[in-house]
Amino acid sequence: MKTTFRILLAVAIIFLAYICVDSVVTPIQFEETRVAREEAVVKNLIHIRTAEVEFKNQHGRFIADPDSLLMFLKNTPKKEVLKEGSLTDKQLEAGMNEHKAVKLIEKAKAKAMSKLKTDDQEALYAYIWENDKDVIAAGLKGFRRDTIERNMIETIFKGEFDAETIDQIVVIPYSDNIRYEIEVNDNYKTSQGIHVPLFEARAPFGTYLADQDKQELVNLIDKEQKLDHYPGLKVGSIDAPNNNAGNWE
Repeated sequence: MKTTFRILLAVAIIFLAYICVDSVVTPIQFEETRVAREEAVVKNLIHIRTAEVEFKNQHGRFIADPDSLLMFLKNTPKKEVLKEGSLTDKQLEAGMNEHKAVKLIEKAKAKAMSKLKTDDQEALYAYIWENDKDVIAAGLKGFRRDTIERNMIETIFKGEFDAETIDQIVVIPYSDNIRYEIEVNDNYKTSQGIHVPLFEARAPFGTYLADQDKQELVNLIDKEQKLDHYPGLKVGSIDAPNNNAGNWE
């Protein structure tokens, strides 16, 4: 009898010790995992923000459909203005401006193209800077403004992605291939009546922490909801302009 009691007591002690250790270790492990995973989740949210801002720059609005956003990145060139030279204060005071200078240069290039029978930009600029009387008289030698087209994905993501891998940015890491929730608001107006397009992209805790301790996950969600915070990570806001900030920033 005493032996049985001692065995049961030992088992109870071991069980209680396990419960105590687990109550300390589990929250720590959960938090460490959450922090590590959120680095990857945030990285993609920043990528989505970059893509959305570029879309808005070209179309004047944001887009909610991830597939359409990816199609835009894959098929639309990134237009950039190549600039060389600048106008002096004296030229500006004399009435010259960027628009007039570009128009004069383009006219000179057209004449040079007809004369030289080439569309080589370097050769055309070299010629007009040295030979076109109007360009020289206006003091525009060395002045150049050209719109060039670059690969959108390589340009805005600095070579981090290509057309084959760009789809990754709309998928939440550590989830079962779940995509970020993207929502737009095209009807927001400021108190001054100014129309401001809005967007937000979201990753709920339950997507990238679904395989972690269930009670810790419930506690985390409950805590954020009681604080009136979004239970997860998100960037932007469809309720009011916030400069497309993330809720981790």
